[in-house]
This record gives sequence, structure tokens and C-alpha cells, in this order.
Amino acid sequence: MKYIEKTILKEIYKKRDLWARKHDFGNLLIIGGSRLYPTTPILSALSAYRSGVDWVTIAAPEEACKIIASYSPNLMVHPLEGEYLTKKHVDELIELTNKRSAISIGGGMTRESSVLGAIVEFLERIDKPCVIDDDAIYAVARKKRVLRDKKFVILPHSFEFYILSGIKVSTNLKERINAIERVASQLKTTILLKGHIDVISDGKETRLNKTGSAYMTKQGFGNTLAGICAAILARNINPFISACAAAYINGKAGELTAKKYHEGMLPTDLIEHIPIVIKEGLK
Repeated sequence: MKYIEKTILKEIYKKRDLWARKHDFGNLLIIGGSRLYPTTPILSALSAYRSGVDWVTIAAPEEACKIIASYSPNLMVHPLEGEYLTKKHVDELIELTNKRSAISIGGGMTRESSVLGAIVEFLERIDKPCVIDDDAIYAVARKKRVLRDKKFVILPHSFEFYILSGIKVSTNLKERINAIERVASQLKTTILLKGHIDVISDGKETRLNKTGSAYMTKQGFGNTLAGICAAILARNINPFISACAAAYINGKAGELTAKKYHEGMLPTDLIEHIPIVIKEGLK
């Protein structure tokens, strides 16, 4: 089984033309947040920017957008009326996707039935590369056929994988590989199962990622992974390679962060190490 090496970054980060312009390296839409969890999209957006994407827009409920916009001048928001995503927002979101090269959806949206229904309807109607994370995994578990033959990447941990597939996996690596390969093949999508060793498969090819740290247990490190993966997808990189590269970058940035902060490391600390990992990978 092949492990991911830093050389994968050379497949993605090519030397830039001196006349490069805004949008040449991706325009990303992040859909997430709610009244209860307003700040989750911030981690994904900043991680995407640190991964090289040119433009990020966060679509979130209006109260969440106020908090997000006040956090950093780097963050652009598109407020959605109300406190949670509902089906009344889907047309508005579809229109937003027209100028985007990739999407990330799920972080902090909650698992209210109306929210999950809106996520499913949105995913049914789009034809853009998309990262599906967090609460959006619960949504697609309701209607798995929305995943088939689209450029989607799903980022579950073990329990979310159980919600998606009905399969409980242990820490046995061979068991995890077999399960991911089988489900990815059935759903015709790319799955990145997070863990001490990440397993990534599109049902045809499988790779393992061993970067990471046991200190990456806090809430938010999955959101940084989603942002990195979405930024790479936005460069028109295929979903499998995007997932592999994102796993490597997120894990290696986590290793660097853990050396400095140990028990006290935060997702925001990891974000600052993303450019260092990318730069090292291109040497």
C-alpha cells in the first residue's frame, strides 16, 4: 500500500506565471455555520487561503456572518436570512456557485432535519467539486445517490463513516482499508477516513497518510483539513489527489504545531504552519 509523500505537492503547486491574476488559483465557496456554531467556517476559510486559493466567500446565516466578518478583514461573507440553512436558501446558493470553482459544505450547520434536507437538495443540483464534511455527512447519509459520479470528497472520522455506511471500523488498518475501498467503490466518490493513519480511496486507487500528531484531538482540526482540501479542489485538481495532498499538508502542519505547543496547540496555530509545509514540499 502506497504512503503519501511530500512530492505530491509538486503535482499541485506549479511555478506561477508573472502575469498570474486573481481567480487563476481558485474561487471557493464555503457553506457553513449557524446560530449555535457561528465560527466554524472561519477555520476552513483561513486554511484555504493559507493553502493558496485566491478567493473565499463564506455563505452563512446572517448572525453568524456578523461574527465571521468581524474576526478578520480577510474574510468575505454572504449572509443568508435566518439562523440556519433551509431549503429557501438553495436557489440563492446555486446562484453563488456559478462563479466558484469549488465548494465546501457542512461545518457548524447543525443536524436539524430542515438543515440536512437543504444540504441534500443543494448537492443534488450542483455540478462543481465539493468537500463534504461534518454535518453534511449526516445529510448525504440520508440520500447517498447524490454522491454518485460527482467530484466530491467526503471527510469522515470513524463514527461519521459509520453514519454514512453502517460499517463500524476499529483501529485495525487492514480493516479500515477494506471498508473504505468497498464504500468508495459503491458510492462512486472519494473518501478520506481520518485517523492516526488516514485512508484515502476513490474505489479504484487507495493511499495512506501517516503525517499527523496525537495532539490533534481538539475540535477544529477537521475544519482545517476541509479548507485545505477545498482550496486544492478549486485549482481543478482531481478529488483523489486533492484529498491525498490535503491529508499530508494538514498532518504535517499538525506535526510542526505540536512540536511548539504540545497539549496547548490550537487549529489556528496549525493554519500558520500550512505555508511552511507547502514551501518545504516544493524544495
